[in-house]
Amino acid sequence: MDGYRVQLWARTDPFLIGALQFPPPAKFNLHYLRKMATYVRSRSAEGCFPRLGWGMWRHIACGKLQLPEDAAWWYYEAFHSLTERSAQRSLQWAESVSSCTCADEYEELKSELSVNTLQFLLFLYIQQINKVSLRTSLTDDEWPSPRAATADLSGQSNHHNKNWDDYGHHAFLQNHIPYLLELLLDPEQLTRSSHSAQGSLLSLEAAHALGFLLEGTLDKHRTVHSFTDLALWPPLQTVSGYSKTSESFSLKKLQAWIKECFTVNPFGMSACIRSGRKLSWAQQIDGPNRKAKIVCNVCKVPRDNHMVLMSHIHRQTLAKSSETLVGARVKISHCNESFIYLLSPLRCVTIEKCRNSTIILGPVQTVLHVQMCDHVKVMGVCQRLSLLSTTGCTFHSLTPTRPLLLSGNQGVVFAPFHTHYSMLEDHMGQTGLATLPNYWDKPQLLSTENDNQEWRLMSPQEFYSFVVPFEMEGDTTETPGGLPPAFQKSMDQRQQKVQMWQKTVKEAKLTREQQKHFQALVEKKFNEWLVKTGNRHQLDSLVLPSDGTKQVAG
Repeated sequence: MDGYRVQLWARTDPFLIGALQFPPPAKFNLHYLRKMATYVRSRSAEGCFPRLGWGMWRHIACGKLQLPEDAAWWYYEAFHSLTERSAQRSLQWAESVSSCTCADEYEELKSELSVNTLQFLLFLYIQQINKVSLRTSLTDDEWPSPRAATADLSGQSNHHNKNWDDYGHHAFLQNHIPYLLELLLDPEQLTRSSHSAQGSLLSLEAAHALGFLLEGTLDKHRTVHSFTDLALWPPLQTVSGYSKTSESFSLKKLQAWIKECFTVNPFGMSACIRSGRKLSWAQQIDGPNRKAKIVCNVCKVPRDNHMVLMSHIHRQTLAKSSETLVGARVKISHCNESFIYLLSPLRCVTIEKCRNSTIILGPVQTVLHVQMCDHVKVMGVCQRLSLLSTTGCTFHSLTPTRPLLLSGNQGVVFAPFHTHYSMLEDHMGQTGLATLPNYWDKPQLLSTENDNQEWRLMSPQEFYSFVVPFEMEGDTTETPGGLPPAFQKSMDQRQQKVQMWQKTVKEAKLTREQQKHFQALVEKKFNEWLVKTGNRHQLDSLVLPSDGTKQVAG
């Protein structure tokens, strides 16, 4: 053991992607999850254990945990997409769903799904990371506690987003690992009061489930290993408590070993801010010279842990399609009056505390989360869209799940996805996102009853297409999946008016002098419109830097 320095840490994705940024249901606590753990083990023949089918989870969630069926499906589908689906399987699922002709067919399709029961129990338990408790808030042990705050790229504390807080993940598991291990114990290993005993043994199957939350290394972060690979490695079996005879772990020894080796994730946001590579992607347009803060950890971490953090982009344009972004977890914060184009396949994206900006994204494989933003326009294809405390924001989305309105949203506008770039369909294939089904216009409210959120669907009359103003190699030449018929009709009518106007001008048979005067008048009115609408700022931002380089590449 002395020759090996094992380190274990909390995996990023279960918290960053899997934890809903909303207080969990009241019964997602240890008491009720213990009951659920006993219940599912006693009904293994009914599709509960070791794999939990959708039908049995719906029965448990709606009948015993008092969840609405929509919420039960959200948690189940979110976990299934996080753990069970490759890009190829996601495309196959989308094709199967889009071929359903009625609700009964869709329910029958859902009944074919199953998830790892023990991992799902852990997934439900960690939803507590976003639990808000008045009592613990008063003692500074709960959000928005200063102790739980993390720093953004400017060094300022951020009290609000626990999903990105790697120190928070560490503290949560450190405090809750005894309960998580108890949750994984077989019923015969528990006392009558459902607690672990001195000699309790944890099954190998349960240890594999724990790998959903933990991973580690023994060579200073050069190689990441699964939790069970480390726990079962022969030189470590004595300290991890593994017995080949019983093919199980001593709970007491395993818990002590985890506690001894547990550290903060070396590939998390804190490490990226502290030692990541700084990038100069943004182009200044005008106004005060505020330097954007952009860092990544791509050169220093294994590929599955790539992260790009950008903040304080002020009156600037950022346009990138880069290997740095491929599969990265991206956070965009504190940006103002800017245009941001990230035209690569992304793992997940959080947009936070931005205002008066336009953000165009490549396909987001998992979650696109927007919170505390003011008058931001977001365009993207994503597996899931969630909104928290946004004001006056517009979302042009293509998504196979219903957009989630968590709480505090006002003046939200939902509209169909309406743009493209040359590599978009290739990138959608890489992230497992298809054009159907598309639920952009069917938002789901998960807020409390007294939270009067305001949202609406954009009307076809106020809809305009959006052109990505960059040339790239690729085969996509139009918006994937096209526009909804009503929106396409509105676009066609507007195009007809343009053609009629062009015909009228042509038939007027103006003299050369009249043409010159007319052109000057049109240009004047056009420039006035550009200034009035703010589009002058957008056009100015598209001027190439003085060295003539194209930002979108590289």
